[in-house]
Amino acid sequence: MNSEENGIAVVGGGPAGMALALALHRHGQQAGIFDARARGAGLADQRILALSHGSRQTLEWLGAWEAIESTPIRTIHISQRGGLGRTLIRAEEIGVPALGYVLSAASLIAALDQAVARANIPYHEHSRIEDVRADNPQVSFRVGATLHQSALLAYAEGAIGTQAEANHRDYGQHALIFTATATTPHGGRAWERFTPDGPLALLPLAGNDGRDLAVVYTCDPEQATQLAALDEDTFLARLQAHFGSRLSFAAASPRHVFPLGLRYRKTIVGPRQVWLGNAAQTLHPVAGQGFNLALRDIRDLARSLGDADDPGKSGQLAAYAARRRMDRGSTIGFTDSLVRLFSNDHFLLQHLRGAGLLALDLLPPLRHFVARRMIWGARAW
Repeated sequence: MNSEENGIAVVGGGPAGMALALALHRHGQQAGIFDARARGAGLADQRILALSHGSRQTLEWLGAWEAIESTPIRTIHISQRGGLGRTLIRAEEIGVPALGYVLSAASLIAALDQAVARANIPYHEHSRIEDVRADNPQVSFRVGATLHQSALLAYAEGAIGTQAEANHRDYGQHALIFTATATTPHGGRAWERFTPDGPLALLPLAGNDGRDLAVVYTCDPEQATQLAALDEDTFLARLQAHFGSRLSFAAASPRHVFPLGLRYRKTIVGPRQVWLGNAAQTLHPVAGQGFNLALRDIRDLARSLGDADDPGKSGQLAAYAARRRMDRGSTIGFTDSLVRLFSNDHFLLQHLRGAGLLALDLLPPLRHFVARRMIWGARAW
């Protein structure tokens, strides 16, 4: 059996894995990417992502932002169906050019891949990692017939873990993902509309003279299946009734359905191992925090290991996990609370929700705090 040595082995060649390898490279750590798929497989990803201004700053630091095609979110309109209360969050109030940016996962993956190639970071495609053994002073694993040894194994993609290793919550919701075309330009505005069935998010896109919107329509699994099968005209009528009269819709693309849930590892470090991105947590898409949290984890880990002679030491990894505990825990809790608080038609909760939205609208310091927390995570405090 052949043997090879690597500095830090990054498992997963998706956006989180490539971003981590680039961040480690920027801090002077040798890293290599191992992906079970072919390189470029992620370019078929149909998802639309919403990244915060803080994530843009991280991608600029990684040298990937300029190649990404994106649409800025300058205003977010938050409301609930069937109840009073709404609030507007504006980028100009926070002193940033945009609250966030809407982009395709494929565009992000292509830009990160180009940056990885420019940095000459080793990328091992068709390389499934097996037989992991964490023995000091290195962690070993096998790819095919070749044994590899690394100081640290960083999982950026893959399964969250077993029931004993992770917490799970099934929201009983699926998401329909599609593109809708409005009759009027969106003007860089995003909508987060809470309904008893689940949140409905509309994100601005650049197509059709600024009238296209990426839509995440949340509902129960049976309803999602039915809605996905409707013809376009019938579905547009259902969408219009569900959203309300603030926008009129002229067209909708075919719908794709995805199950939603919360899964997160109880601990994100182990003997010469660390878990980030989808390998550490998968969140409900409400408020779009999943990949933004992953990028904050990535930046902090790379900073923590930047001058480390041995990046896999347990003390360093434990310190990293402790630093990330507040941001990770509060982001998971915030997302989970939003889903559970707003996805019902309880009379009392409806009035409490309305009062909360009204308070956000009337109290600029509170509104600014919430916006900065969503942009930069716990470091905004």
